[in-house]
Amino acid sequence: MFSLEHHAPSLQSRNYRLLWLGQGVSMTGSMMQNAAVLWHVSLLAGDSVGEKASALALVGLVKFAAIAVFALFGGVIADAFDRRKLMLVTQSAMAVFALGLAWLAHSGVEATWPIYVLTSLTSAAGVVDGPARHALLPSLVPPRHLANAITLNTIVFHVAFVGGPALTGPVMQYGGLEWVYFANAVSFGAVIVALFAMRDLPARPEAERGQVTLAAAWEGVRFVFRVALIRSSMLLDFFATFFASAKALLPIYAQDILHCGESGYGWLYSAEAVGALIGAAFLARGAERIERRGPWLVCAVIAYGIATIGFGFATSFAGAFVALAAGGVADSVSIVLRNVIRQEETPDRLRGRMTSVNMIFFMGGPQLGEYEAGVVATYFGAPVSVISGGIACVLATAVLALATPELVRYRRARPAPPS
Repeated sequence: MFSLEHHAPSLQSRNYRLLWLGQGVSMTGSMMQNAAVLWHVSLLAGDSVGEKASALALVGLVKFAAIAVFALFGGVIADAFDRRKLMLVTQSAMAVFALGLAWLAHSGVEATWPIYVLTSLTSAAGVVDGPARHALLPSLVPPRHLANAITLNTIVFHVAFVGGPALTGPVMQYGGLEWVYFANAVSFGAVIVALFAMRDLPARPEAERGQVTLAAAWEGVRFVFRVALIRSSMLLDFFATFFASAKALLPIYAQDILHCGESGYGWLYSAEAVGALIGAAFLARGAERIERRGPWLVCAVIAYGIATIGFGFATSFAGAFVALAAGGVADSVSIVLRNVIRQEETPDRLRGRMTSVNMIFFMGGPQLGEYEAGVVATYFGAPVSVISGGIACVLATAVLALATPELVRYRRARPAPPS
């Protein structure tokens, strides 16, 4: 029988429960928008596969540009200001940008550059919102429930990844693109309401609040690259998402290879999350009991690369869906273990900056990967792009594991280093 005490003890904390539920709604809207933007751009790019691939590659590039410019200072800002109030600002900004995309779709604007601009601005707000949200998490639950809270965050993220794109297809088909964007704008209200409803948050000592300076940003970078476990986990994240990023090519697979239309595209986009949700459900109760975290993490990333190779060879909708879902199972294990290691190894005053550096890897990797996948697909075709990326992911992970014995030997949490 399911019980909060055994399966989801972190949900007994009222403030965490509010944010968790709000994130579930908001992330669903965001995943709808992510899928819709790719589809929107592919429709405006032209009829040839090469034109579509090039246009889709630029979506990843503009996202990465925003991440590269704002990520480091996003963490500094999260460590310097009230994290709850900062999230109120960023969530509101992303709602406004979603309304802008809705207006573009409703007005029938055929230029792609306004979509790129609003997508870049959304990423910029996200790289400030992310560090604030992740750094706020340890203050919402007792330390013994942190691993469970991270696992539940992974679950709600992947539920959104399943539900969001699955809803995108029917909404685009029967309502139009503008309704997808409008739904995302409204969904941000769930987090905003949750943030206003929080009570009795522990006050952060003024001594732990930094200043928004280059020196503060550099301190976070030095910390991340000094701690081998954090550094290697971030590099694993980057290799997996850079080389094995296949989502940017899903419109090509849906339209030109599998011929499954809007609804099929929505399910393909969410297939990885279906697998990730299954994996995270098993981890919800057992993540804290995984002792050999380093080997499990390395094996999970390798399995993700192998699943990507399988997707590249797929010639049927069922085969593609299964391969993407298998990658999602591996990815969920990797995500939980990486985040537990980072949170436990980082002092609170540096959590925002650690998260912002991580976002360069976690978010920059996929966006650069989308660009790389699009360029390779332009010249060699989508299957070659996906298969070669999966092979590169496996090889890079193996090399990093051999070069970082601390990661392979890691078995249990250690006390966080002193501030």
